[in-house]
Amino acid sequence: MRDPRKQDFTPSCLDFGPVAFYLARHFGFCYGVENAIEISYRALDENPGRRVFLLSQMIHNPEVNNDLRNRGIKFIMDTDGTQFIPWEEILPDDIVIIPAFGTTLEIEERLRQRGVQVEQYNTTCPFVEKVWNRSEKLADAGYTIIIHGRPRHEETRATFSHSASHGQSVIVRDLTEAKRLGEYITGQRPYHEFYTDFAQRYSEGFQPEKHLQRVGVVNQTTMLATETQEIATYFRELMIKVYGAENLREHFADTRDTLCYATNDNQEATYRLLETPADLAIVVGGYNSSNTSHIVELCERAFNTYFIESEREIASPSEIHHFNIHTRERQVSTGFLPQKEKVRIVLTSGASCPDTLVDRVILKILSYYPEATPLAEVMQEMETT
Repeated sequence: MRDPRKQDFTPSCLDFGPVAFYLARHFGFCYGVENAIEISYRALDENPGRRVFLLSQMIHNPEVNNDLRNRGIKFIMDTDGTQFIPWEEILPDDIVIIPAFGTTLEIEERLRQRGVQVEQYNTTCPFVEKVWNRSEKLADAGYTIIIHGRPRHEETRATFSHSASHGQSVIVRDLTEAKRLGEYITGQRPYHEFYTDFAQRYSEGFQPEKHLQRVGVVNQTTMLATETQEIATYFRELMIKVYGAENLREHFADTRDTLCYATNDNQEATYRLLETPADLAIVVGGYNSSNTSHIVELCERAFNTYFIESEREIASPSEIHHFNIHTRERQVSTGFLPQKEKVRIVLTSGASCPDTLVDRVILKILSYYPEATPLAEVMQEMETT
C-alpha cells in the first residue's frame, strides 16, 4: 500500500479523453454505516418469520433504505420522529434495529416496556457513542455540554438525550447561534430571553445565569469540522475575556474534536479537490444527509456544484435534476456539461453513499461521450501507475 495511514488526500484522476473525473481520495461508506447495514441484513437472516423493524432510516441514503424496505424491513418513524407505527403495535417477539445514528434514552425505554431486546440489534456507530462518553465526562466534571448539531437530526436528538441525562445541555446549530448563546454569558442579553431563543434545545432545569459559567463543546459527528472548531475557539476566547486566562480551565473544557474519522477524511479530501482546475462538481448522496450537505458547501466554494441522489437525475447531457441545500428544493439546470474539447468533473460522495452510485454516475456521463477511452483501459492504466 502506498498510503497505509491514509494521509494522502490528493485526488485521483480518471482520464477518458474528452472527459476526466477527479475523485476525492476518501469518499463513500464509513465503518459505522457498513457495520449497520451488515447487522440489518443479519437480523433478517437470523429471524425468518418474525417482524423486523427499523426505528428510523438506517442511514441518510434512499437507495440503502429502499433496499431494506424491499427485503421486508418496516420503519417505525421518519427522520424527524414522526410515528408511522404506534408503539402499541410493537410486540415482544418483534425485532427492532437501532440505526447508526443511535436513539434517545426515552425511546429505548419505550421499546423495553414493549418487551423488545434493545441491545440485540443496536447498530449505533462507535463514534457517536464516543461523543456520548465525552459528554458524560464533561457533565461529571461540572461542565455544561454545548452540542454543535442540527436540532432535528436523529443523531443530535440522541446525543442531547444522553448528555442531558448526566448534566445540563444545550444545542447550537452554527457559529451564529453560538455567538447568540455567548451573549448570555457576557450579560448582553437578559436571561429570560434564553428560553425563547433556545426553545426545546436545552435540558430540564437549565439556568443560563448559572449553567453557562462552565462549558465544553461536543458535536454531531457529521458536522463541518472547521465550524465545530470555530465554535469551540469562540467559547474559549469568550471565557478568557469574561474570567481571565488564568481561570480558563475552570470555565472551559478543552475537548478535542469529536467528528468521526470518515467525516474528517472526506472533508479533508474535499479541500484538496478544491485545488483542481475542474469545470464543475457533482456530489452524490441522500438529500437529508448532513455530512454530504457539508461536502456540497465546500465544493460550492470553487465550482458550479450539483447535488444528486443517483445517476437517474442526470436526464441528458444538457439537463440535470439536483438539490439546492440552501432553499431545500429540487431544481433543474440545463447545459451543466460545458461544450468544450475536454470536460473536467470533480466527483465525490458522502459517508452514507454506496460506492456503486458513484460508479453509475461515471457510466451515465461516459455514455454521452462515445469517443471516450473504454473504462477497462483507463482502470488498467490506473492499476499500473
